[in-house]
Amino acid sequence: MKDIFITENFLLTNKTAQILYHEYAAKMPIVDYHCHLPVNEIAENKKFENITQIWLYGDHYKWRAMRTNGVDEKFITGNASDKEKFFKWAETVPHTIKNPLYHWTHMELKKPFGISDKLLNLDTAEEIWNKCNELLQKDDFSTQGIIKQWNVEVICTTDDPIDSLEYHKKLKENPFGTKVIPAFRPDKAMAVENLSEYLNYLKKLEQASNTSIKDFQSFIEAIRKRHDYFHENGCRLSDHGIETAYAEDYTLSEIGNIFEKILSKKELSQSEILKFKSAMMYEFGIMDHEKGWVQQLHLGALRNNNSRMYRTLGPDTGWDSIGDFEIARPLAKFLDRLDSENKLTKTIIYNLNPADNELIATMIGNFQDGTIPGKLQYGSAWWFLDQKSGIEKQIDALSNLSLLSRFIGMLTDSRSFLSYVRHEYFRRILCNILGEEIEKGLIPNDIKLIGKMVEDISYNNAKNYFDFWN
Repeated sequence: MKDIFITENFLLTNKTAQILYHEYAAKMPIVDYHCHLPVNEIAENKKFENITQIWLYGDHYKWRAMRTNGVDEKFITGNASDKEKFFKWAETVPHTIKNPLYHWTHMELKKPFGISDKLLNLDTAEEIWNKCNELLQKDDFSTQGIIKQWNVEVICTTDDPIDSLEYHKKLKENPFGTKVIPAFRPDKAMAVENLSEYLNYLKKLEQASNTSIKDFQSFIEAIRKRHDYFHENGCRLSDHGIETAYAEDYTLSEIGNIFEKILSKKELSQSEILKFKSAMMYEFGIMDHEKGWVQQLHLGALRNNNSRMYRTLGPDTGWDSIGDFEIARPLAKFLDRLDSENKLTKTIIYNLNPADNELIATMIGNFQDGTIPGKLQYGSAWWFLDQKSGIEKQIDALSNLSLLSRFIGMLTDSRSFLSYVRHEYFRRILCNILGEEIEKGLIPNDIKLIGKMVEDISYNNAKNYFDFWN
């Protein structure tokens, strides 16, 4: 069988890159320290009935492309059959050329399904549908089977403070070779802009923490109990999906009054909202530092822009875009507030607006303190930027303004069990960049030196950065 597109040397445009990838990058295990995989499906070792269920359910990258191609919502998130949805995706795929989806689609068909001699289109859809569905019934293609195929050592899921973590516990009791660790994502605990939803959330938090929330102090006590609970269940990192950092000036009495206003069901002003979010980010930062966690800041997404479709389908269904928020000043102030008290924990900052690449790459240098290599990290290109040019630009900014050699590498940030090709994609791009520079004489032609750097970025740096193995 001849590979007709995703060949052995896909994205590797020079001989040195090929050596770096095949001899150094490809063999390294995966530490997927941020994703949105449903942990219940891992614990239950789910087998999917067909390719649509594992490939198209929940993948808003593909949904956006299908909508742009004129596909009716019935065949995307609607009540069409799984086979009809797959065929609509197959019809769309040829129109995605030059979009990273074309790369990912055929990489995902090659591994794990072994389909590399055909491109997906309407002519090949029936054959590919049948072959994938047949393989999905085998043990190697269950959720755990696919994870093992990709040599994934650690998976960090994304979990709300009120989550029971029952499936993480089941996985700890019934290990399958990959650590599955929760990550503390408290976005809803500070989302006071929607008062009715927030009050409902407080009731759930009271129940989860067994704490009566009567004021700001008891609210923080409830959050801290959940933070402790997550730590007891293996959590070693937090995550915040926020437009920008929050670092307004405030006093504790002001926050107490704001929280009293919340409990009284009174709408907050924009100034009060920002002060409350700033107070919460500080409190979360303090808790993370106390436990030695890593905090992650995902900055820059403008979410739920289509109000009609948000009302119909809810969040995370493909209606978000890159935002243009003020980043530098509030981010510097937030980090400095914690650093000035010597309570700034290890921090990863992910940037969604490519205009801010150099901003973030220089910002992390302001708060490196020499305690560990790369204490502050410029996180991998994510969401709209986790494609070839986005990855290249992130690597370029990091290389020029910090230390690429200390970078902790790629993650999937995905809800799909087939997204582990993102790690391969990243590693190929990384090796190609380094290989090109070797051949141009810009870095030493020392394969062992640069090969070690590739291994570090692919795996070793992440293993040393996170406290997942203790």
